[in-house]
Amino acid sequence: MTEQEIIERCKKNDRRGQEALYRKYLPVIKAMCLRYTQDEDRLISIINNGFLKVFKGIKQYKATGSFEGWIRRTVFNALSDYFRKENKYLKNTFFDVPESGQQSEALADLFYADLLDLVDELPETTAAVFKKYAIEGYTHKEIAEALGVSDGTSKWHLFEARKKLKHLLKNRGNKLYGYVG
Repeated sequence: MTEQEIIERCKKNDRRGQEALYRKYLPVIKAMCLRYTQDEDRLISIINNGFLKVFKGIKQYKATGSFEGWIRRTVFNALSDYFRKENKYLKNTFFDVPESGQQSEALADLFYADLLDLVDELPETTAAVFKKYAIEGYTHKEIAEALGVSDGTSKWHLFEARKKLKHLLKNRGNKLYGYVG
């Protein structure tokens, strides 16, 4: 089945189309979700809820942009909902090393939407690279191709995004706790 046939069958709630979509995109989605949890039960729950959202929302897919990107975004929203529902925050998700002290507490107080607000404060290309890498699970090679930059430039933008986000988080934490910085 072609991607278009899969989409059309899923829009008709056809089980074979849904199975084909699931099998085709499961490896990509699983790899993306493994960035956020290593717990097998949690992983399965997030993936299944994500695909359920994909199947329920596929009628709204307008065929603008990448279908895989739309699936990734939908599943990421399910992942975010999962952590919000379980009253857990996405702390230390976007950074290689955990913060300590008041910064860690401030980071724990931020919800996904707050993090996206901070990402929107980044320069356009830096924010785009960060979203594609940290949120949507693209590789630097895929990002480089999509944005017309080199792999190294993609990596630099990710480094800059992390550095600037840590600074923004530190400032946000200081404001939350009444520190003057």
